Amino acid sequence: MAAAVTLQNVFKVYNNTPVVNDLSLAIQPGEIFGLLGPNGAGKSTTIRMITTLTQPSQGQIFIEGFDVMKQPVLVKQQIGVVLQQMSVDVDLTVWENMEFHGRMHHIPNPRRQREIAEWLEYVELSDRRDDYVKTLSGGMKRRLQIARALLHRPRILFLDEPTVGLDPQTRRRLWEIIKGLNQQGMTILLTTHYMEEVEYLCDSNFSGSGIPNRIGIMDGGKLIELGTLQEMRHKYGEGLLMKQQGDRWDYHFFPTLAEANAHFEQQPNKAGMMVRPSNLEDIFVELTGRNLD
Repeated sequence: MAAAVTLQNVFKVYNNTPVVNDLSLAIQPGEIFGLLGPNGAGKSTTIRMITTLTQPSQGQIFIEGFDVMKQPVLVKQQIGVVLQQMSVDVDLTVWENMEFHGRMHHIPNPRRQREIAEWLEYVELSDRRDDYVKTLSGGMKRRLQIARALLHRPRILFLDEPTVGLDPQTRRRLWEIIKGLNQQGMTILLTTHYMEEVEYLCDSNFSGSGIPNRIGIMDGGKLIELGTLQEMRHKYGEGLLMKQQGDRWDYHFFPTLAEANAHFEQQPNKAGMMVRPSNLEDIFVELTGRNLD
C-alpha cells in the first residue's frame, strides 16, 4: 500500500540554520498520526511544507503520490487543513463561509449545496447556518473550520492544535468528530500540546482501516522517536517510580508496573515516593528534557 504522506530527506534552512533536519517519514492511509515537539522543534515548519505553504530547502514530499513542489494544485485537492489560528470569516454567515470555500474548489451546484448541508449536519451546525460567525462560540467556530476543510472531500486532514483554548466538554466533542472521520477511513495528521489528546486519538484501537495509529516526536528539527503509544511504553517502561527531591521529582522507568512496585516495597524509607503507570508525557520529558509547553 502506497503511503498517504511521504517525506524523504527533507531539510528547511533559515539563515544557514536547519529548522527541519533530514526528516524522513511515511504516514499510511487511514492512520491518525500525532506529531509532537517542544516549541522550536520544527513541527510547524514541517506542516507548512507538507501543505504547500512553504517549500523545502532540500528533499522530496509526496501527498497521495503527488509531488508537493511540482504538483501543488493536485496536492491541495487531496488535503484539508484546520489551522490553530481562526481562519473563518466572522463577518459572513456559516453558510456563506461554506459556500465561498465550495466555489473556490469549483464544486458545482447542486452538489455543493448537498455537501454543505451534509457537513454542517455532521458537525452539528445545521441550525446555525444563517447565523454570522461572529456570534458563534469558540467551539462552534472550530467545528465550522473542520466542516469547511472537509467540504471538497479531501483524503487527508491536517489538524494544527484543533482544540486549543476550548473547554473540556467541547474538546471531547471534537475528539469524537475526529475519531469518527478516521473510522470512515480518513488519514489525519494532528499536532497538539495536549498529551491526553494524543493518547486518546492515537490509540491503536481507533484506526478505521486497521492501520496502527502512531506518534512522532520531533526535537531540534529531527524525528527522535516514532511508534505507537504501546510500543513507546514498552520501550521506555510501563511502570514509573517517582521520588521527590526538594522542589522537583526524579523519575525512574521500570519495564512493568509490578517491577516498579516491587522496587518501591524494597525501599526502607518510602517518604516522598510513589509508583504509577507511565504515560506519554513521561516519555516526552524523558526524550526532550522538557515539557511540551
